Amino acid sequence: MWSKSLLTSNVKNDHEKRLCSAQVYEMGDSDDDDIPQLSSHTLAALQEFYDEQQQRKTDPGEGNKYNIGVIEENWQLSQFWYSEETALRLATEAIMAAGKGGRIACVSAPSVYQKLRELNGEDFSVCILEYDKRFAVYGEEFIYYDYNNPLNLPQKLIPHSFDIVIADPPYLSEECLRKTAETIKYLTQRKILLCTGAIMEKEAAELLGVKMCRFIPKHTRNLANEFRCYVNYDSGLNSEVSCS
Repeated sequence: MWSKSLLTSNVKNDHEKRLCSAQVYEMGDSDDDDIPQLSSHTLAALQEFYDEQQQRKTDPGEGNKYNIGVIEENWQLSQFWYSEETALRLATEAIMAAGKGGRIACVSAPSVYQKLRELNGEDFSVCILEYDKRFAVYGEEFIYYDYNNPLNLPQKLIPHSFDIVIADPPYLSEECLRKTAETIKYLTQRKILLCTGAIMEKEAAELLGVKMCRFIPKHTRNLANEFRCYVNYDSGLNSEVSCS
């Protein structure tokens, strides 16, 4: 199973830099104290860093709760957020495809959900189906979702009740796409906007009847695998090649 691999590395934040510069060890006076121990200054810095990280994971803050990146990527879950421009383009496409009063489902595509909510439109409704429970901060619009159990969905999700489903399966594998496709076909009335690797083009066509668009999505970090969008309807994503 391939994840959406990264080519770039993390940059340390202020707290991490502070930890690196802190005095890490203090030695005891007796032979029994030869084991290095963290200094009180380092312990305090570690606790401050830990508390901040925990708060960021569980409370993105009311003022910027829908900003892309306010909930950090978890690479172990193969999470890589779209750039602001790409998220806006995909959100706008979903709104246009859904139509006035339309319903939009975001399956494993949290940055598109966040952009839709940031737009604060009243002409559509949206929900997010996501494995990562940090996104439960978005209340009733959050629906816990595990692609391994593609039809284990709450009763309130009526079959074929969404005007468009936008999905971004977390892994570049036939199994992941096939199971996610079950969810997509259960939810959508017809329209599908799939975002996945270029290497999945054949499988996407076979499973969902979608075709690759000219539009090339971008992420906030460089991915090793070429990423593309696929649709099964007449889409504006075919009117331009890329988004920086």
